[in-house]
Amino acid sequence: MQILEQVYQQESRRILATLIRLLGDFTLAEEALQDAFSAALRQWPTEGVPQNPRAWLISAGRFKAIDQLRRKARFDASLAQLQLDAQDGEMAPDEDDDNNIEDDRLRLIFTCCHPGLAVEAQLALTLREVCGLTTEEVASAFLVKPTTIAQRIVRAKNKIRQSGIPYEVPDDTQMPGRLQVVLHVIYLLFNEGYSASGGDAVLRQSMCDEAIRLCRLLYNLLPEREVAGLLALMLLQHSRSAARSSAGAVLITLEMQDRTLWNQEQIKAGLELIEPALAGGNPGTYAIQAAIAALHAEAPTYAQTDWQQIAGLYGILLHLHPSPVVELNHAVAVAMAFGAAEGLARIEALLSRSELDNYHLAYAAQADLLRRLKRFPEAKAAYERALMLSQQGPERAFLQSRLDELPRT
Repeated sequence: MQILEQVYQQESRRILATLIRLLGDFTLAEEALQDAFSAALRQWPTEGVPQNPRAWLISAGRFKAIDQLRRKARFDASLAQLQLDAQDGEMAPDEDDDNNIEDDRLRLIFTCCHPGLAVEAQLALTLREVCGLTTEEVASAFLVKPTTIAQRIVRAKNKIRQSGIPYEVPDDTQMPGRLQVVLHVIYLLFNEGYSASGGDAVLRQSMCDEAIRLCRLLYNLLPEREVAGLLALMLLQHSRSAARSSAGAVLITLEMQDRTLWNQEQIKAGLELIEPALAGGNPGTYAIQAAIAALHAEAPTYAQTDWQQIAGLYGILLHLHPSPVVELNHAVAVAMAFGAAEGLARIEALLSRSELDNYHLAYAAQADLLRRLKRFPEAKAAYERALMLSQQGPERAFLQSRLDELPRT
C-alpha cells in the first residue's frame, strides 16, 4: 500500500519517539511501532486511510503495547508497573500535537546522548533509533563492523532501562555538556544523506532534510554558535545537491557541477548564519567547516575558488580536531592550493599509518592526484582499491569511468 509506505518513510521515527515517551521503553515502543503498521496494513485498505495517519498509528501502537503488557503482567509481576505507567497518559490530549511531537524528537536525541552512556554507544543508538539508519549504515559511518554497532546499541538500551535515564531535554545547566554529541549525531545523519554509504543514489534527500530540520529545532531551543555553525554548514553543502548527479544518477564532482543549479536560498540562509557562528573569536569545528563551505559557495567558478584560504582553514580545523579524515581533506586542499605533488605526499604519509585502510575516499583522492601527475600505473592501482571499498553505485560508476580513461601502458 503506497500511502502506508510513504507514512512509514516520513513519519516512523517521529511516531517511535512519541511511543517511547508514552511507553517508557525502547524495545516495547519498537514492537508497538511494528504492530501499528501491521494493523494499518490490514485495516486501511478496507476501512480507508484515517484523516490523521500519524495519530492513528500512535494510538494503535500504544494500545497494542498496553494489551501486550496486560497479558504479560499476569505472568511477570515486574511488568505491572510498566503497564500502569503506559496507561497513565492513555487519554493524553496532546499526544499528536505537532509541537509535542517535535519535543519528543529532541527528548529522544538527548536521552540517547546521555553522558551515562559511552560516546560510541550514544552515537550508534541515536543514528539507529532516532534517525532510522540501518545497522550497516551506522557501521559505515564509524568505519567498523555491523556486529560491533549492534552490540553497542543493545548495551545502550539496557543501560537506559537499568539506570532509569530520563526521557527529557536537559535544563540550561546540563545543556552545554550534552550538546556536542547531539551535534555530532545530526552531522553524521546529514553526511549519510548527502553522500550515501551504499545503494544506487548519490543523495538521500529525506536524511538531509531531517538533519537540517532537527538542527533548526535545536537552534531555536539553544542559539549557540556551534549550533549556528552546523546549521550553516549543512545548508551550504545541501545547496549543491541538485548539481551533484545527472538524471541518470551519475556522480558529478564539484569541479564539473553546473553552479546555476545551486540553491541560492539555502546559500543565503547559510551565509547569514556564518556571522553568529564565528562571532566572539575562537570558532568551533562546525563554524570553521561552515566557513570552508562558504568559500565554495561564493566562488563564481571552480578555478576561482580560494584554495589557499581553504587549506588554511583546514589547518586550523586539524589543530582543533585532529582526525585522519580531516587530515585527508587538508591534504586535498593543499594539493589544490600548492600543487598535486605536495598534496600527494601528505596523503601517502597518511595512508602509510593504516588509519584509513578501509576508507575509499582516501584512495580515490590518491588516485586523482596520481592521475594529475601522470603516474598512471600507480593511479590505476589506487582507483582499483577505491572501487573495491566503495559501496555506492554512482560513486563506483564514476571511479570506473576514471579508471577506464587512464592511458593504457
